[in-house]
Amino acid sequence: MPGRPPRTRTRGALAAMAAALLLGACAGNATPAPPAPAPSAASPLPDTAPTPQGLLLIADFGADTVSFVDPGRGTVASVTVGRAPYGLALGADGRAWVATAEGAAVVDTRTRVRVALISYRTGTGPVTDGEYRGGGMGIALSPDGAHAYVGVNVPGTTGVLEVLDAARSEVTAVVPVGRRPFDVDVSADGAEVYVTGHDSFDVTVVAADSLRPRRIEVAPYGTEGGLASWLKPHHAVVRPTDGQLLLPFEGERLAVVDPRTGRTRIEPMTADSHQHGAAVTADGRLLVVGTGAVRPGDGKGPSLTVRAPDGTERVYPLRGPHEDVAVSRDGRTAYVTGGYTRDGYWNGITVVDLDTGATRRLAAGARPLGIAVL
Repeated sequence: MPGRPPRTRTRGALAAMAAALLLGACAGNATPAPPAPAPSAASPLPDTAPTPQGLLLIADFGADTVSFVDPGRGTVASVTVGRAPYGLALGADGRAWVATAEGAAVVDTRTRVRVALISYRTGTGPVTDGEYRGGGMGIALSPDGAHAYVGVNVPGTTGVLEVLDAARSEVTAVVPVGRRPFDVDVSADGAEVYVTGHDSFDVTVVAADSLRPRRIEVAPYGTEGGLASWLKPHHAVVRPTDGQLLLPFEGERLAVVDPRTGRTRIEPMTADSHQHGAAVTADGRLLVVGTGAVRPGDGKGPSLTVRAPDGTERVYPLRGPHEDVAVSRDGRTAYVTGGYTRDGYWNGITVVDLDTGATRRLAAGARPLGIAVL
């Protein structure tokens, strides 16, 4: 398989180091982040004013809120949703679904009001914050908006996918999946749900009608080190042209998974950076966030990879660790959150011109992770 040999040789050492810190970690010595930009001077929106189009919505993992962000000025409003919000998904009806430690929050983005907080059916222990907290992580909506799917982390054991009826605002089913479900995606036709299990090196394919799960191991570096390994899947995207799942690893390898057959093909990548968030543009470009070297001397710094459908890549450097990414409607601008699940995060967003690679840092939110464009 392609990839830089030193990563493979150091895998055991990395696992031992991570285990000494905490089992299950996306572990390591994070690169210190540069200072955040000065607080935004954006004027707050009046409570009764409708939300303008073109704002960003971010999940403030370091607070109990989601924030509405003007991409030119910064935060203009925040709404309390629940403890340690992680991922979010935006519906065509203007409602945002937010995975928190307490439950799935529903926010009317037009009026900036939380309209529901739906408790999980699965017990996840005390409501806390931090990288290993129990509760919702990845979240996605069915194409018709009828169901929300939340990957729920259950500390110390395997996770679950909780299926919510959007109209009734209630959990209707629970499906076993892998450990620490970082990401949830849905096929274009809504027939399948894909849950990325960070600590179990897998994607669980769940049939939307029968809710029958099927596990596909995705481990281009192998599974040596187990819970303490660095070399695990984080986020996936569904390729619009053929429905294949794309899972980047370490800026070295892209796992292309056929969810029907379970077969995985490995393609080379070039960023050489520990990778987390991913997104895909309407024209098929893959955007991948690199958080930096897994340890000093074993990789390059933070970056945003822009990978064309033919496999050619442009790698744009970023200042400090980042976590997730969303793209503007016209496909020309990426918004990369600075919240990072490990140490070294900063309270802001980097705005990236996808044609030139020019970047601009914007103060926004509190340790922002998930992001969507309204």
